[in-house]
Amino acid sequence: MKIKRMLFVVLGCVCLALGCIGIALPILPTVPFFLATVFFFANSSQRLHDWFVGTTMYRRHLESYVQKKGMMMKTKLTIVGSVTVMMGIGFFLMFRKGIYIPCVILAVVWLCHVLYFFFCVKTIPAETEVLPER
Repeated sequence: MKIKRMLFVVLGCVCLALGCIGIALPILPTVPFFLATVFFFANSSQRLHDWFVGTTMYRRHLESYVQKKGMMMKTKLTIVGSVTVMMGIGFFLMFRKGIYIPCVILAVVWLCHVLYFFFCVKTIPAETEVLPER
């Protein structure tokens, strides 16, 4: 049983690292890696799970998705925009060199990203901040 726990801790740390890299590098999907981190930490150590759920990364990227099963439109646009820029650069460089089959694959992957975020992930309204009365 101890080996299983250690394996889950290691897998959770690997997923956490990949998710953090995915924040800066839009080609790596942040949300699935953070979801896997939550799963592995929850099954290995309550202390690690509680720590991760309390981090700003979790609250910024996953909390609304996990609790309400959706994302704000601003979050969706940020994700799709950064993915579009990164994939667009790769597409342009490959197209310029005459490498067309990877361009088609990249275009299909981009289209899948767009379809998933706008048709599969529920859009939740932006949380409005309540201003104190004067």
